[in-house]
Amino acid sequence: MRFSIFAVSCRLLTVLLITAPFCGAQTDPLAAFSDPARIWGNGVERVIEEAYRLCFKTRIIGGKVMNLRMSFAENYERETLSETGWEFLGGGKGNPDMLWPIIENIIDSAPFAEYTNTLSDGREQVIIFDIPGQSWRSSRDLFDIARMKAGSYRGLPHRPYVLVSGRGVEETDVYNYLYCIGLAGMDCSGFVWHILSYVARQSGLDLGQTLSRTLGVPRGGDPSWYVGTAFFNSRSSHIAAVPDTIRNLRPADIILFRGSDGNMAHSAIIQSVDLSKGIIRYLQCTDEAPLQERGVHESSVYFDPASTELSLSDPGLNWSQKRYAPFPGEKDSPFSDDGERYRAFSELGGGRVVRIKVLGPVIEKLNKR
Repeated sequence: MRFSIFAVSCRLLTVLLITAPFCGAQTDPLAAFSDPARIWGNGVERVIEEAYRLCFKTRIIGGKVMNLRMSFAENYERETLSETGWEFLGGGKGNPDMLWPIIENIIDSAPFAEYTNTLSDGREQVIIFDIPGQSWRSSRDLFDIARMKAGSYRGLPHRPYVLVSGRGVEETDVYNYLYCIGLAGMDCSGFVWHILSYVARQSGLDLGQTLSRTLGVPRGGDPSWYVGTAFFNSRSSHIAAVPDTIRNLRPADIILFRGSDGNMAHSAIIQSVDLSKGIIRYLQCTDEAPLQERGVHESSVYFDPASTELSLSDPGLNWSQKRYAPFPGEKDSPFSDDGERYRAFSELGGGRVVRIKVLGPVIEKLNKR
C-alpha cells in the first residue's frame, strides 16, 4: 500500500480551495487543514514537507481542476540523436519561486490554448513534439494511430510521440507541454538543493553562500547552478557519509543512486523515517516514473520495524516506487523499481547516503520547536 496521505490531503485541499472564496468564515479552518504540522509536527519533517508542496500548483485547465507538479528537467538528457541542443530554464536548477511565474505565463498563453483545444476536439490523434524546436504538431494519420496502439513506437528521444483521445487535456498532457515546449522544471539535484536550501533558511542560514567557495561559485554567481549529484558524492569536508542502515537514517539525508560509469546518476532526499510503522518517505524529481508521477513526487521504502539494522541495499526491503519510461512506447527503464536501482552496480559501490554537515545544528534547532 502506497504512503498516500499527501495525495489524499491534496484532493481534499483542492475542494476547499475552490469553495473558500465563497466561504470567508472558513479561512482559519482551511489554513489549519492545510498546515503540514497536522501530520508532521513542527520539526524538520514539516519544513521539508513545506518545501515539497511548493513544487505543486492547483489550476483549472480545460474545465478541470488539476494539481500540477513541477516537471523534471535535465539538460542534455535527450540530445543523443539531435543536431540541435537545448537547455531548460535555469539549467534545471531553478526553484519554485523562479519557475512557477514562468509556467503560469506558459499556461495562460495563446499557443498553450491552441494545444488544449486540439486535445479537446474529439478526434483521436498522435501529438508529435519537437523539443529542440519547442514545437508540436498533430497527426490524425490512421497508420500513425494504429502503430501507436500496436506498440510500434516511432518517436525519437528529442521527438516524443504521444497518443491522445481528443476528449480533453489531462495533467499528463500539461506535463508533456511544459517539458517539451516550455522547457521548464527541475533536475534531481536541483530539487534536492531546493529542499536543503529551504531547510537552511528556517534558521537564517544561506546554504548557497555558506558553500559557495566549496562549490567554486564565481563572484555574483548563483550557487544553485554549481550544485549537482557529483557534489553530493564528493569528498568535500561539508559532506558526511552515512551508514545506510535504517536506524542511522535521518530527514534531510540524501540518497544517491549510482550509474553504470561509477558516478552517481541520481539523488533524492529523505523526508521522514518512521521506525515504529516501518516507513521511509523520500522525495525526488525524475521522469522515470508512472505517467501521473513524472516530475516531483513522493516515494516510500517499507521495512519490518523489528529490523532497523538492515541496509537500504538489502533486497528484502520493499521500495514501492516503480520505474517506467518517461513516454509510453520508449525503451523501458533498466530498473523495475528504486530498490533495484539503489542496489545496481554493487561492484562499483552501489548506492549510498550522505548528509550536509552544516545543516546539523539547523535540524537540531528545528526539532526542538
